[in-house]
Amino acid sequence: MHHILWEYEVRADRVTEFEALYGPDGAWCALFRGAEGYRGTELYRDTARPAHFVTIDHWTSSSAFQEFLPTVREAYHRLDEEGASLTLREQRLGAFED
Repeated sequence: MHHILWEYEVRADRVTEFEALYGPDGAWCALFRGAEGYRGTELYRDTARPAHFVTIDHWTSSSAFQEFLPTVREAYHRLDEEGASLTLREQRLGAFED
């Protein structure tokens, strides 16, 4: 399995919108759900810092993710811009295999 981790510092007044966009019923998961090899996304909220989040996207392999990206480039870019308006900081923590 291939796991991609992202960290977000969300604008305090936009947390609800962020959770809706990145949560299990959000637009990101809806976009990914159509991909061969996508196995789900987890959204975690920091208990000590309520505007701090981590997501973990699960894929069968790195190649499954890489092959999917070009097929949704425009929609991916739009969602990325929407997410950027909700956050103060976004950082890719890495891609991990198990």
